[in-house]
Amino acid sequence: MKINFVKNTLPTDGALVVGILDNRILTPTAQLINKQTSGMINRVMMNSRFEGKRDQFLLLSYPTGLEVQHLLLIGLGKAESFDVLASHTFGGNIVAQLLNVGDKVVTIAVDDVEGVPICEEELAANIAFGAKLRSYRFDKYRTKEKIEEKPSIEKLVICLTNHVIAKRLYTTLDCIAEGVFLTRNLVSEPANIIYPESLANQAKALTELGVVVEVFGKNSMKKFGMGALLGVGHGSERESQLVVMQWIGNRDQTKSPVAFIGKGVTFDSGGISIKPANGMEEMKSDMAGSAVIIGLMKTLALRKAKTSAIGVIGLVENMLSGTAQRPGDVITTMSGQTVEVINTDAEGRLVLADVLWYTQNRFNPQIMIDLATLTGAIVISLGDHYAGLFANDNDLATKLLIAGKHVNELLWQMPLDEFYDDKIKSDIADMKNTGDREGSSITAAMFLKRFVKNTKWAHLDIAGVTWSKSDKAITPKGATAFGVRLLDCLISENYENK
Repeated sequence: MKINFVKNTLPTDGALVVGILDNRILTPTAQLINKQTSGMINRVMMNSRFEGKRDQFLLLSYPTGLEVQHLLLIGLGKAESFDVLASHTFGGNIVAQLLNVGDKVVTIAVDDVEGVPICEEELAANIAFGAKLRSYRFDKYRTKEKIEEKPSIEKLVICLTNHVIAKRLYTTLDCIAEGVFLTRNLVSEPANIIYPESLANQAKALTELGVVVEVFGKNSMKKFGMGALLGVGHGSERESQLVVMQWIGNRDQTKSPVAFIGKGVTFDSGGISIKPANGMEEMKSDMAGSAVIIGLMKTLALRKAKTSAIGVIGLVENMLSGTAQRPGDVITTMSGQTVEVINTDAEGRLVLADVLWYTQNRFNPQIMIDLATLTGAIVISLGDHYAGLFANDNDLATKLLIAGKHVNELLWQMPLDEFYDDKIKSDIADMKNTGDREGSSITAAMFLKRFVKNTKWAHLDIAGVTWSKSDKAITPKGATAFGVRLLDCLISENYENK
């Protein structure tokens, strides 16, 4: 979908979108259209339940006095609450309402409305951002769709006075959207297309944008001593990979980089501790943490972020075979610590253990954040609205919580008390890879904490927020790319030279 910003003008084709404030208060453009149509907007509102409340919609076909095929009235709610996040939702709702109506061109009239907390240009840019995010569609494998099932919108035109400024503001937001789309694409792909080597190749493609990418195979990881990561991939014919991505947007060598780590289990059968067959196809998305890091690195490169960021992802396939890791095996991690494998389906933490250690030793980052679809327990705890946040530093945790609220990718901080550490003590090794069922998302985080030295660190368990089972305002059903916008916001607000 192409997005254009133009000077104020009424369209002569397609659909026109106009916002109405709560209590049926007309915006300036709505007043103009109401006058041009001899009071039509007032009449249809008085004879319907549409009052201009947030997320109310009223679609009119071939409105008299206008040359468009459709006029969509959307409720804005109260002016003072129509902020950046509300404008994202507004843009997303426009696409959702008109996606299959049949119009190729959709025009949105944006006004400078008194009481709205952001300026007209910011409003327009963020409406466009929300619309683009909602327009995402993974349809590369659909070959027999009916024409009426396909989206009709080809172009979104946003009209406002200072359209040049709005376009400039949108340019940065578009870079974020591109990172989101890459992540959604990678998570949506099936496991016969995305596996360790092919996912590593997706990361290597970022070199075209100036990202420095290194890929290490099995032999290199053996030399590093990555027994935990390699152990997970023993049962697969696909070779495990370690990918390091560097965006050097800050040449100040006195500052350590910020580091982001992703779990990349491209398919998780559970190994010998095999998962139930029902729903196992969803385990193609167990690499979502690594996909978020790839998408984040693309965003930073596209917008030329003034920061130095490291993305490190461990890519494995957890399969069953005669060479697969067994329950009861003892492995030696890169740190030298030993782990008794109790459950081969608790594999993500083994991958992250070696990647965390490697990242600290090589880059000495000022902060280190890992993302992983790590536990089903976090889904039971928080559902599909919040991701679990675990951190060894309160300042870092606060920054993440604030960034999450700013982009509506919400986090809930969970405890990391030493009490839980006792649950992963092993009788024959330094630790075991699972504890009891109780508090199992916490014991998984406590396991990871054992591989963090003095670095400020946070772990985000994104198992419940990686995949949406229904359409949402700016996220269609499917892969969400939760984390790309959150981490970009964290960097922009805290770790970037202004």
